[in-house]
Amino acid sequence: MTLTELKYIVAVARAKHFGHAAEACYVAQPTLSVAIKKLEDELGVVLFERGGAEISVTPLGAQIVAQAERVLEQTAAIKELAKQNKDPLAGPLRLGVIYTIGPYLLPPLVKGMIDKVPQMPLILQENFTVRLIEMLRQGELDAAIMALPLPEHGMAMQALYDEPFVVAMPSQHAWTKRRTIPADDLKTENMLLLGNGHCFRDQVLEVCPEMARFSAPGNGMQRTFEGSSLETIRHMVASGIGLTVLPRASVPDMDTKEGMLQFRPFDAPAPSRRVVIVWRKSFTRKAAIDAVCEVVAACNLPGVTPLCAGD
Repeated sequence: MTLTELKYIVAVARAKHFGHAAEACYVAQPTLSVAIKKLEDELGVVLFERGGAEISVTPLGAQIVAQAERVLEQTAAIKELAKQNKDPLAGPLRLGVIYTIGPYLLPPLVKGMIDKVPQMPLILQENFTVRLIEMLRQGELDAAIMALPLPEHGMAMQALYDEPFVVAMPSQHAWTKRRTIPADDLKTENMLLLGNGHCFRDQVLEVCPEMARFSAPGNGMQRTFEGSSLETIRHMVASGIGLTVLPRASVPDMDTKEGMLQFRPFDAPAPSRRVVIVWRKSFTRKAAIDAVCEVVAACNLPGVTPLCAGD
């Protein structure tokens, strides 16, 4: 039994698919499948029920996978313990960031970290929330910056900032004459959303639940359209296709009168999200987390309310 085999069975249990699990582990599917079969033969048990497009975990397999997750987390803890007597600010910090935060936070964060702790370079990973949490559990990341709410994770967490949402519209739209936008009015407009998997999409649907009905499979896309990134959607709005909701940090100048886009805040209380940093409780470099918090607070992101300046 190897740690690699344990990592593979955890990945398959989460993905419910051998191919997707292999992609998550950066190995070829035959390599992963052979390793799992070897482990099943060694243990004399069947961990997964094969058949159809999706596989399922056997009852005994679920117990073994849960134990494997604990083993992988403790393995990461052993590595961290070995660093306890070293400078917690020396050496790389592996930091994950969700897609709708990375483009706006990372440029000032990286610059600030170079100025404050040049001995601690950031190794960055942009991904979806669920994948970042998985990478944290498996010790592939040291910390991750995400937005609430999060799935159950059992990790340490520190709030970084609160960020309101704003409405983006074409410059010729009638709403440019308004000072603020009632959230309820969005249901009358063509809305552009991020695709499934983005937590920001779910947060926008909370602002205007009516949009969920039009973006659901089977209802067509007569009222909503989906994009792969906020920047793609921003260009689609500029072309006059519809409106969208953006995080405030993605809009440097709310009062711009030039270009093809205009931005307006929501009526109070404006919908918002809380951005947090998450790390394993066994991670011993707390000073590194504090350094990230301090630099994030000093980034002066437009329109956000800092909640953490470090300890």
